[in-house]
Amino acid sequence: MYAAAKGLLGKLPVLGPWKWALLLFGLLSFYQVRLLHLDERVYFWLRTAWHSGAEASRGLRLPEYRVLTEALAVETVDKNLSGLAYDERRDRFWAVVNNPEELIALGKEGEFLGRYPLSGFSDVEDLTYLGDDLLLVIEERSQALLVVPVPERPGPLFRSDARSLTLSLGEVDNNGFEGVGYDRAGDRLFVAKEHSPIKLYEIRGLKASLDGAFGLQVIDREAWVKDLPARDLSAVHFDAGSGHLVLLSDESKLLMELDRNGRLIGLRSLFGGFAGLDNGVPQAEGMTFDERGNLYLVSEPNLFYAFGRGGRSADQPDTGADR
Repeated sequence: MYAAAKGLLGKLPVLGPWKWALLLFGLLSFYQVRLLHLDERVYFWLRTAWHSGAEASRGLRLPEYRVLTEALAVETVDKNLSGLAYDERRDRFWAVVNNPEELIALGKEGEFLGRYPLSGFSDVEDLTYLGDDLLLVIEERSQALLVVPVPERPGPLFRSDARSLTLSLGEVDNNGFEGVGYDRAGDRLFVAKEHSPIKLYEIRGLKASLDGAFGLQVIDREAWVKDLPARDLSAVHFDAGSGHLVLLSDESKLLMELDRNGRLIGLRSLFGGFAGLDNGVPQAEGMTFDERGNLYLVSEPNLFYAFGRGGRSADQPDTGADR
């Protein structure tokens, strides 16, 4: 066998330095394509270019979004800025900071408005506004959903005062619940698990249960996310106008729109050179939209972004893989 293997190796062509360099470049390019799911993005663009469905036209049209505010450092926050939610009643944002656990109030321009310590909370990652002056905060490792009142005055919020639901779906570790979004009309909560594997759960009847009509239903929506061109999920937003979901991937620097049936209908890349961005969003952790359809992101360590349809670089063309 050794002689046969030696003879086979002897028949292989001898490659020069340039051919070895080209071979190495090809292998690295293939790795990058698979790492960023670029092949799947190009396939999606080609498919939707020829078959532009009605659902996509009624959706958020993510490829049209361009940056308005890029990488604004949030004052008084040094690191660990995470989830983001829009409160239309007060026309402000709520964000969370992970370690130390805090609730932060931000203005529409990303300006710091207030800080509320989250006493007793641990590993908070995201939040959503439920309406009726209620916020829902998620803890990653414990997989707990905690409902707290919107603070009206300075001071801490205590975990012991929160109404909570702990799901403990799968292993409890540092890739647990990462993102949350809420459908007020349907009383549906969407919760995303970060990775290993990517998961999406739909929880029905949360608000009704808070009011005493207990009847929670947990639906595994893994089929909606298992084939997405993303390595992880870091945030979720439910769009009331279209009934669509928007999912954010930190590692893939990507926004994805799913229709009512969980089908992927739109992409928005967050790499530098796309959406008018000078530089890629480094670690996007939170996402929300306001009542006008403007998009907002927060990224670790302490960065704030705003996007609108036809922003500061509306004339800058995008490549096909971004659409």
